[in-house]
Amino acid sequence: MAEKILKTEYSEEMQRSYMNYSMSVITARAIPDARDGLKPVQRRVLYDMSELRLNHDKPHRKSARIVGDTMGKYHPHGDSSIYETLVVLSQEFKKGMTLVDGHGNFGSIEGDGAAAMRYTEARLEKFAEEVYLKDLDKTVNFVPNYDETEKEPEVLPVRVPNLLINGAEGIAVGMSTSIPPHNLGEVVDAVDAYIDDPDISTQKLMELMPGPDFPTGGIIANKSDLPAIYETGSGKIKLRGKMEVELGKRKADKDKLVITEIPYTMIGAGINKFLMDVADLVESKKLTDVVDISNQSNKEGIRIVLELRKDADIEKIRNILYKKTKLEDTFGVNMLAIAGGRPETLSLRGILKNFLDFQYQNTEKKYQVLLQKERERQEVQEGLIAACDCIDLIIAVLRGSKNLKDARACLTTGDISNIKFKTPGFEADAKKLHFTERQASAILEMRLYKLIGLEILALEKEHKETLRKIARYEKILGSRATMNQVIKDDLEAIKKEFALPRKTQIEDGPEAVYDETAVQVQEVVFVMDRFGYCKLLDKATYERNRETVDTEQVHVVRCLNTDKILLFTDTGNLHQLKVMDVPAGKLRDKGTPIDNLSKFDGGKETIVYLAGSRELKGKILVFATKTAMVKQVPAEEFETNNRTVAATKLQDGDALVSVTPVEGQTEVVLRTSNGVFLRFMLEEISVMKKNARGVRGIKLARGEELEALYLLGEDPVVDYKGKEVHMNRLKLAKRDGKGSKVRL
Repeated sequence: MAEKILKTEYSEEMQRSYMNYSMSVITARAIPDARDGLKPVQRRVLYDMSELRLNHDKPHRKSARIVGDTMGKYHPHGDSSIYETLVVLSQEFKKGMTLVDGHGNFGSIEGDGAAAMRYTEARLEKFAEEVYLKDLDKTVNFVPNYDETEKEPEVLPVRVPNLLINGAEGIAVGMSTSIPPHNLGEVVDAVDAYIDDPDISTQKLMELMPGPDFPTGGIIANKSDLPAIYETGSGKIKLRGKMEVELGKRKADKDKLVITEIPYTMIGAGINKFLMDVADLVESKKLTDVVDISNQSNKEGIRIVLELRKDADIEKIRNILYKKTKLEDTFGVNMLAIAGGRPETLSLRGILKNFLDFQYQNTEKKYQVLLQKERERQEVQEGLIAACDCIDLIIAVLRGSKNLKDARACLTTGDISNIKFKTPGFEADAKKLHFTERQASAILEMRLYKLIGLEILALEKEHKETLRKIARYEKILGSRATMNQVIKDDLEAIKKEFALPRKTQIEDGPEAVYDETAVQVQEVVFVMDRFGYCKLLDKATYERNRETVDTEQVHVVRCLNTDKILLFTDTGNLHQLKVMDVPAGKLRDKGTPIDNLSKFDGGKETIVYLAGSRELKGKILVFATKTAMVKQVPAEEFETNNRTVAATKLQDGDALVSVTPVEGQTEVVLRTSNGVFLRFMLEEISVMKKNARGVRGIKLARGEELEALYLLGEDPVVDYKGKEVHMNRLKLAKRDGKGSKVRL
C-alpha cells in the first residue's frame, strides 16, 4: 500500500499539538477532579493498593511493589512521580487526612526526603479504605487503562469533599491550582447545611467551616479576607507561626520564646531558612534581645527555642520575626479543578455543588444495584417458599425426571411429557407449575436440610427482611429528601469515626509593625582593604586615625548606618549591601570578607567602583567598558531592594572598566591600552537606562582596549607610565574618534 503524505501548515500543526499537550497535562496529570478531589496518579495509586488488598488490617507491602504495579498497569509515566505521590499521601504534615499508612522513613517536616522505595513499606489507611474505595463495584464507571489490558475507575467513589479536606497543589500549562486543606468535621457540617439549603450563602457556610485547617497548625491572620476568597475561589491567606513564652524557673534560667507551630508554607527547607534568617537578624543587631536559637523539634512536634535577654521586649521580637522572616507568609489560593471535563475556578459553593451532584449520582447507582440484588433474592426466596408448600409434588417431579433438563422444563412451564411419575395423581398439579428460571435453579440446588421447620421459618424471616430492604431502597430512589438523609447519615458516621479537632487558629491579627528607620541614625565609616575584608568604624575612631585608615584601606566611605553600599563589578553587576549588615569593628580588627555579606564573588569578579547610596543620590554615573562602549545612567536607576541586579548590558568578552559619578564636569577623556587619549564633550554621551549597552566612545585598533575614563575638573593631571598628562591641554575632539588623538 502506497504511503500517503499529508501537507499541513507548520504553525497550525504546532499550535494544534501544543493545545493537545496542554489539555493532556491539565486534565490527565496536574489538576484534580472536582468529584473525588484526586489527580490521576493519586487515584491510580489508591486503586492499585486496593487491588493488591493492602487494607489497614493487612501487613505492609514494599513501596517498590506498589510503584511497579501501578506503573505497569495504570500509570506509565515513571516511577519517581508515583513514589512521590505515595510518600505525600502518607505525610501527616502535608495532608489534612492521610490516605496511606507508611512504614519506614517517609521524610520529615524539616525537608528530609523519604528513603528509597526498596526500603519503605505501605498499606492503606482505614480512612481511605472506608471513605475513598468502598462500593467501587456499585457506583463509578470503569474505563480501559492506557493499553486496554486492564480496567480502572474513572473516579473513586469518595464520600467526602476531598478537594477541601486534603486540598491540592499542581502546576499545568498556563494555569495552576492551590487549595488549602480543611477540617473533616467542619466540612461535613457545611455539606449538611448545603443539602438542607442549596441557596445558602457563603457567609452562613463559613459559620460552620470558618476557614482552612492546616496540619501544621499556626494562625490565619486575615479572617476578614476569607469570605471573598471562598466567594471567588482565589485570594491570599496570611499565615503565621504560633509562639509561646516560657519564663525561667530560676534566676540563672533565661526566658524563652518558643515557636510551637509553623506556617504551612514553611514545610521542608523553610525551617532551616528560618533559623538562618534569625541568626542573621541577631548578627546584624536587629534582634538584640535574642542570645541563642536552637531547633528542638522531634516526632512530638515543632519546638524552636529562642533564648532571650533579661527584660526582653517580647512584642518587638514577635513583630520582627513576623516582618523579617517566613514565620509570617502568604498562601495563595486558587481553587481550580476539573469540573464537567474542563478546568474551572470554583467557589466554596461550587465545590460543594459538584461534590453533591457526584454523591447523588453514586447513591442512585449504588441503590439501584442493591435494589436489583434484593429483587433477585426476593424472587428466589418466594420460589423456595412456594416449593416448600408443595414439596411432595416437587419430589415427585424430580423422581420422575430422567435428567436436569426435563425437571427444569416441568418446573418452569409445566411440561410433563418426559416425566414418569412413580406415584400417580401428581400429573394435574405438575402441569400448573410456572416457576421462573432463577427460582427453578434455586429449587434444583436446594438441600434437604432446608425442609426442616426452623429453616423454613428462617427463610420466611429472611424474605420479610428482603421486602423491607426493597421498600427502603425504592423509597431512597424515589425521594430526593430520603436520599439527602442517607447522604447526611453517611457523612455523620464518617465524622464520628474519623474527625479530628481543629489545629489552625483563625483571627484578624494586628499588622506586624517593625520600622527599621526607627533605629537611631548615626554616621559611620565603611572601610575595606585590598583583600576584601570590611568593617564599620565609628566616626570618632576614624577622625582620630584618619591618615592611617586612608592609607591602609582601599575603600573608605562615610555614610549613615541606614544607607546601602553599592558595589559595581567588571562583570556588569551591581551588588547592594545594607550598612547595618556590616559588623562593627575596632581599628585593628581584621573585619569580615565582603563575599560573606553580599552576593559578590571575589574569585570571579573585581570591584570597579564602590560608593554609598546617599553619596550617589540625584547624580549621573558615566559607564565605560573595555570595548569602548560608554553611556550615562541616572543613579535612581539603581534604587532597588534586590541584592544583585545587572548594572549594564555587556557583550560576550566585554567587561566594565569604569563607573564615574558626574560632579559638575562637562568634558571626558578616554584612555586606551595603546596609550591613546581622546577628549570630547560629556554631552556627546547619551543618557540611557541601566540595561542599555551604550554608544561607542572611541575607535579601537585590533587588540586595543579601553583602560580608563576621566571626567575633567579644573586641570587634572594623570600619571601614565611615569609621565604627567595634563588633561585640559588635550585638544578637544569629536567622540567618533575621527578628531585629534594624542598618543604618549
